[in-house]
Amino acid sequence: MHHADLDLDVTSGSRFHPIEILLSIVIKMAVVMLLGAPAAAVLLFEIILNATAMFNHGNIKIPEKLDSFLRLFIVTPDMHRIHHSIIKKETNSNFGFSVPWWDRLMGTYIKKPTEGQLGMTIGLQEFRHLRYLNLNWLLVIPFIRSKD
Repeated sequence: MHHADLDLDVTSGSRFHPIEILLSIVIKMAVVMLLGAPAAAVLLFEIILNATAMFNHGNIKIPEKLDSFLRLFIVTPDMHRIHHSIIKKETNSNFGFSVPWWDRLMGTYIKKPTEGQLGMTIGLQEFRHLRYLNLNWLLVIPFIRSKD
């Protein structure tokens, strides 16, 4: 569901399949119980996680020089948007949505998309038709095998 979005904006940061959300809750609950994390820490983590996801999925234009500097510390919208490209090499890059260091360390960082930010096509190649963007299809898409 998350990658089927044809235009990234702040809502893309919270657009996930219900099964993925449930699995995420179960895993997080297990980790919290295992670590014995205080409720305040869990709440703060969730606030920061969701704010970060909404920021880097936001349709925000940051001046290029400032964006280049910020990318040293946080994942910017232009940096993460590349991960939502229909070009496979770009989709398999810039996975992070909070800190950029893992992508740089693992060699999955791409500075600029092939077609540029304005020319880049967002979404899933197989599901670009509007009929796939209703709730029924969005719930089924994760279970359809890709052709590649």
